[in-house]
Amino acid sequence: MALSAFQTQYRDEWIAQFEQRKSLLLGTVTTEAVIKGNQAVFLVAGSGNAAATKRGITGRIQPRGNDNEQNTAILEEWNDLVTLTGFNIFASQGNQKQIMQEDTLAVINRKIDELIIAQLGTATGGVGGAGQVASVAMFQRGRVRLTNESVPWDGYISMLCQPSFLAALEQDSSRAFASADFVKHQPYAGEDMSWRDMPTVYKWRNATIIEHPGLPGQGTDSEQSYLYHKSSMGHAANVSGMENVVGYDEEQGYTYARCSMIMGSKLLQDEGVIPFTHDTLA
Repeated sequence: MALSAFQTQYRDEWIAQFEQRKSLLLGTVTTEAVIKGNQAVFLVAGSGNAAATKRGITGRIQPRGNDNEQNTAILEEWNDLVTLTGFNIFASQGNQKQIMQEDTLAVINRKIDELIIAQLGTATGGVGGAGQVASVAMFQRGRVRLTNESVPWDGYISMLCQPSFLAALEQDSSRAFASADFVKHQPYAGEDMSWRDMPTVYKWRNATIIEHPGLPGQGTDSEQSYLYHKSSMGHAANVSGMENVVGYDEEQGYTYARCSMIMGSKLLQDEGVIPFTHDTLA
């Protein structure tokens, strides 16, 4: 005869896995909504650093043309689809339909950042190298490089960095970063702070510093971070935006959640992006 009849309690609310669920970068690049087509063309125009001239001996001013450069972002369809049978939903713990929908949304949001990071990785003229430790001095070399290229330090500069880069800045022996002011999350999460996994964002020297878990080379002697201006990167997507649906197939008796988006990213101005290579092992 059993002396005890133990009962197992299953918590109805689920605990989300550790994973990035929102795009951290969409607000740091130039965006474009596409009504129809598979390409979005960004026009970068300027004088080409022309210099003012004097009138010629004939009294006429020498004319010139403007520098117009067209950059094309190729749009592709990206999808995530998850399915569960009616029995699995019935027999499983938690609100499986909501879990499915939120997870597909997270997958596509991560893809947005992956596309932007891939284009940042095509930029040239980097700072640092394998075996070099991230520091305030490295950041300043990148800042000087941007300023030398006439990139305006106008509040639209972002420092997208590895967690180790931010840790190095916070511990830099110069203490130049130690007095940095924390800023609220409004630029990316909105006033209501409605989502939970937003990393700490610094505003330092009028640049927004964002640590990101999805940058190349993480945990190696060649980690990659990027300092860039908003006008140096473009991201285009279908005008209707992200499609996130949940449905039920009566014939086969399964529920599905699908998230889809047509989008593409493009490096617009190489001189506006400074890649950093640094060593987290050191």
